[in-house]
Amino acid sequence: MKRLDLDRVWWLVTPGNPLKDTRHLESLDRRMAAVRALARHPRIDISAIEAQIGTRYTYDTIAYILARCPGVHFTWIMGADNLRSFHRWQRWRGIAYMIPIAVVDRLGPSLYAGASVAGLALRRFQIPEQDARSLPLRAPPAWVFLHGLKSPLSSTALRAQRES
Repeated sequence: MKRLDLDRVWWLVTPGNPLKDTRHLESLDRRMAAVRALARHPRIDISAIEAQIGTRYTYDTIAYILARCPGVHFTWIMGADNLRSFHRWQRWRGIAYMIPIAVVDRLGPSLYAGASVAGLALRRFQIPEQDARSLPLRAPPAWVFLHGLKSPLSSTALRAQRES
């Protein structure tokens, strides 16, 4: 929030990633509870909006939110691991042209994220990290890569740990 000068963060808990096997996924209620326990901050709102509005793809979710919140400056936040596979997302270029994006450094994937299909395609729209606070007010496409302390936690790792 500080580095992007955000008023709030909406943490969207998805009913299921269309690019992943969701057969062993915990229920949405359990995942919502886990996120609430993890993100105890008065300006982080946990939401299951995708399940509520029936969207399956990020593009549709963002379009829905932007249409209903005119004048609000949103920024999409995702991990560097998602930038690596972003080109596989439905209408990924449309997402980049709809909303500014902050990519958060992650262990491992960060080394190759910028060289990914999407990273290379969007390179000319990347802003310097020191200008991150201006990202929410920039017209898309615009994105920033945020470096910093990295957590080894990931939803995939947590699921694997739970199953073992």
